[in-house]
Amino acid sequence: MKKKMALIVSLTVVLLLSGCWDVSEPQRMYYVDGIGIDFKDGQYEIYMQIINFANVAKSETPAPQTAQAEIGFAKGKTMEEAFFKLYRSIDQKVFWGHMTFLIFSEDALKSENAISVIDSFLRHRETRYQILTYCTQEPIKDILLVTPLLNKSITASKLSNPLHTKELETFVEPVDLRNLVIKLNEPSHEVNIPFVTINKNWENTNEPTEETALTGVGVFSKDGFKGFVKNEAAKGVQWMHNKKARGDVTFKLDSKERDYLTVDLEKLSTDVKPIVKNNDVKFEVDVKFNAIINGFKGKITTDEIRKGIVAAVKKDIKTTYEEGLKLDADIYRLSEHLYRKDVKTWKKLEKDGKISLTADSLSKINVTVNKVNPGRKSFDETIKE
Repeated sequence: MKKKMALIVSLTVVLLLSGCWDVSEPQRMYYVDGIGIDFKDGQYEIYMQIINFANVAKSETPAPQTAQAEIGFAKGKTMEEAFFKLYRSIDQKVFWGHMTFLIFSEDALKSENAISVIDSFLRHRETRYQILTYCTQEPIKDILLVTPLLNKSITASKLSNPLHTKELETFVEPVDLRNLVIKLNEPSHEVNIPFVTINKNWENTNEPTEETALTGVGVFSKDGFKGFVKNEAAKGVQWMHNKKARGDVTFKLDSKERDYLTVDLEKLSTDVKPIVKNNDVKFEVDVKFNAIINGFKGKITTDEIRKGIVAAVKKDIKTTYEEGLKLDADIYRLSEHLYRKDVKTWKKLEKDGKISLTADSLSKINVTVNKVNPGRKSFDETIKE
């Protein structure tokens, strides 16, 4: 009798434990990877990129006959209304926990409700603070339809994983929602959002292909969108953020018969020092590099290379700074450096969280090249004419 009772109890427990009625099977859900936000004619236009996780799970290179992503589109008077309209055409549960990026159009950033859009994604119970943010002037749908080179999984795209290429070049520092909120809440209450374009310089044996590229920044503040700094005008940004970066500079050496030289730079450190005199503040910048020479012609010296690097980097930093001033933007967050190091002076000089900047505010740029690596034991040419 005791054995029968024990068996009945065991069976009852097993039956109860097996009833996971509220759990959704992975294959019965759609997974959001990216969201695009546009704003036209007083309405929000949203683009939802749903990815095929079967491709990610099976191999790095997805099956060519399988669509990597689907793009849904809807619009409404509010962003939430647009999403609910889109839900009407979706036949499975939507999971937001794997969302990796959010991209804004220029019009969306200019909208007076841009801050509330950001806040909505922060408040959603399934989204995370690590969602990366971007801005663009390209059609958002076209960007979301771009697949990585060689048909790699779309989860390995530049927008989903921008740090994959940090060993090649660190042109623009990625910004996630956490950093975006911090920078908007602290002086100078502005943030540089990576600017995305579509690069059409690739092709395969069948047709031209496209890839996304980060080619500048859009400056966004609590008071609204200020504008873009793009391409060559934005090169100074990579030398001024505190994280280790890799980039390049191209310059002409003193000797007239020589061609241009491109040097790889690995940034070791950046230090910004506010110098206060009589309620006037100026900033001195110290940047330190190691340089790598990949190829050159003729005899060159480390002094020539150092001189060229110093001039090129100073020009990049100054050019980007001046482009920021045209937008009334503190593109290097100099106000924050004063706030961190001399809060009393910052309180005297700040207005709406930032200090007034002029072309002379960035008074000194010191560039130090610690080491010049020729890639070989000497600067002698490998092949001599």
